[in-house]
Amino acid sequence: MRKFAYLREPLPRDEGAPVVKIMLYEAEEGHYLFEYTSPDAVFCSADLCYDSLAELYDEWNGRIDDRGWTDLDDPLPDCQHDAFLPIRAKGRDAGKPEWGKFEILKDGEWIDYDL
Repeated sequence: MRKFAYLREPLPRDEGAPVVKIMLYEAEEGHYLFEYTSPDAVFCSADLCYDSLAELYDEWNGRIDDRGWTDLDDPLPDCQHDAFLPIRAKGRDAGKPEWGKFEILKDGEWIDYDL
């Protein structure tokens, strides 16, 4: 399960720009919250792990704006969990990921994606 929400007010961080958007991701390994410093960001700037969804909701529900949580499809196989678009590390599907190099699914084909 994935959901995203915009914050009512930007949340300052010690380093870098304030957080304006968040995404939760529930996986077998745990409950994650991804932070984004731009409303249009594709990748997160930081991530947090929670023991339960209840703990995550307790910390964040009071900070999100009136639009609330918006459901998102789970990422495609091998794709980045924090990406809003179908993006994966090049070669990840073949078990030989080239970390820092990405590709995006566009019109049914995987093409290079530059950050």
